Amino acid sequence: MRQAQIFRKDQLAGLLTEDGGEYTFKYDDTYLASSSPVAISLTLPLRHEAYSSPVLFPFFDGLIPEGWLLDVAIRNTDISILDRMSLLLLCCRECIGSISVVPINE
Repeated sequence: MRQAQIFRKDQLAGLLTEDGGEYTFKYDDTYLASSSPVAISLTLPLRHEAYSSPVLFPFFDGLIPEGWLLDVAIRNTDISILDRMSLLLLCCRECIGSISVVPINE
Protein backbone atom coordinates (compact mmCIF):
# COMPACT_ATOMS: atom_id res chain seq x y z
CA MET A 1 0.00 0.00 0.00
CA ARG A 2 1.27 3.44 -0.95
CA GLN A 3 -0.22 6.70 0.24
CA ALA A 4 0.20 10.42 -0.31
CA GLN A 5 -1.20 13.47 1.35
CA ILE A 6 -2.75 15.86 -1.15
CA PHE A 7 -2.35 19.52 -0.29
CA ARG A 8 -4.14 22.47 -1.85
CA LYS A 9 -2.32 25.74 -1.18
CA ASP A 10 -0.52 24.28 1.86
CA GLN A 11 -3.74 22.92 3.38
CA LEU A 12 -4.25 19.17 3.66
CA ALA A 13 -7.11 18.41 1.27
CA GLY A 14 -7.15 14.61 1.29
CA LEU A 15 -5.42 11.26 1.08
CA LEU A 16 -4.61 9.29 -2.07
CA THR A 17 -4.06 5.55 -1.60
CA GLU A 18 -2.97 2.76 -3.92
CA ASP A 19 -3.63 -0.71 -2.55
CA GLY A 20 -3.50 -3.84 -4.65
CA GLY A 21 -4.14 -2.03 -7.92
CA GLU A 22 -7.09 -0.07 -6.53
CA TYR A 23 -6.86 3.70 -6.06
CA THR A 24 -8.88 5.72 -3.57
CA PHE A 25 -9.02 9.41 -2.84
CA LYS A 26 -10.79 10.78 0.22
CA TYR A 27 -11.12 14.40 1.22
CA ASP A 28 -9.93 15.22 4.72
CA ASP A 29 -12.83 15.85 7.12
CA THR A 30 -11.14 18.96 8.53
CA TYR A 31 -10.71 20.31 5.00
CA LEU A 32 -14.38 19.69 4.21
CA ALA A 33 -15.41 21.45 7.44
CA SER A 34 -13.22 24.50 6.76
CA SER A 35 -14.85 27.82 5.92
CA SER A 36 -14.23 27.65 2.17
CA PRO A 37 -13.18 24.22 0.90
CA VAL A 38 -12.50 24.00 -2.82
CA ALA A 39 -12.52 20.79 -4.86
CA ILE A 40 -9.07 19.87 -6.11
CA SER A 41 -10.60 18.97 -9.48
CA LEU A 42 -13.91 19.24 -11.30
CA THR A 43 -13.79 15.44 -11.62
CA LEU A 44 -13.40 15.05 -7.83
CA PRO A 45 -16.13 17.29 -6.36
CA LEU A 46 -16.28 17.76 -2.60
CA ARG A 47 -17.92 14.90 -0.71
CA HIS A 48 -17.37 12.84 2.43
CA GLU A 49 -17.33 9.47 0.67
CA ALA A 50 -14.10 8.16 -0.86
CA TYR A 51 -13.62 7.96 -4.61
CA SER A 52 -12.39 4.63 -6.02
CA SER A 53 -10.84 3.70 -9.35
CA PRO A 54 -8.99 0.73 -10.89
CA VAL A 55 -6.56 3.22 -12.51
CA LEU A 56 -4.88 6.35 -11.21
CA PHE A 57 -7.42 9.17 -11.34
CA PRO A 58 -6.89 11.23 -14.53
CA PHE A 59 -6.47 14.41 -12.48
CA PHE A 60 -3.47 12.96 -10.63
CA ASP A 61 -2.08 11.33 -13.76
CA GLY A 62 -2.16 14.75 -15.41
CA LEU A 63 0.16 16.13 -12.73
CA ILE A 64 2.97 13.80 -13.82
CA PRO A 65 5.45 15.63 -16.05
CA GLU A 66 5.80 14.81 -19.72
CA GLY A 67 8.51 15.08 -22.33
CA TRP A 68 12.12 15.69 -21.38
CA LEU A 69 11.33 16.15 -17.67
CA LEU A 70 9.69 12.72 -17.54
CA ASP A 71 12.67 11.28 -19.42
CA VAL A 72 15.03 12.72 -16.79
CA ALA A 73 12.99 11.20 -13.95
CA ILE A 74 12.89 7.77 -15.58
CA ARG A 75 16.56 7.83 -16.58
CA ASN A 76 17.68 8.65 -13.01
CA THR A 77 15.50 6.07 -11.25
CA ASP A 78 14.45 2.49 -11.79
CA ILE A 79 10.78 3.47 -12.13
CA SER A 80 8.83 2.19 -15.12
CA ILE A 81 6.84 4.68 -17.17
CA LEU A 82 3.85 2.43 -16.48
CA ASP A 83 4.16 2.85 -12.68
CA ARG A 84 2.14 6.05 -12.52
CA MET A 85 1.81 6.13 -8.73
CA SER A 86 5.58 5.98 -8.26
CA LEU A 87 6.07 8.75 -10.81
CA LEU A 88 3.42 10.85 -9.06
CA LEU A 89 5.09 10.36 -5.68
CA LEU A 90 8.53 11.14 -7.12
CA CYS A 91 7.78 14.14 -9.30
CA CYS A 92 4.78 15.95 -7.86
CA ARG A 93 5.78 17.20 -4.43
CA GLU A 94 5.94 20.73 -5.82
CA CYS A 95 3.79 20.89 -8.95
CA ILE A 96 2.96 24.01 -10.88
CA GLY A 97 -0.36 25.19 -9.49
CA SER A 98 -2.05 24.81 -6.15
CA ILE A 99 -1.74 21.02 -5.64
CA SER A 100 1.13 19.22 -3.92
CA VAL A 101 1.57 15.47 -3.49
CA VAL A 102 3.51 14.48 -0.36
CA PRO A 103 4.35 10.78 -0.02
CA ILE A 104 3.64 9.11 3.30
CA ASN A 105 6.62 6.92 4.12
CA GLU A 106 5.74 3.64 5.75
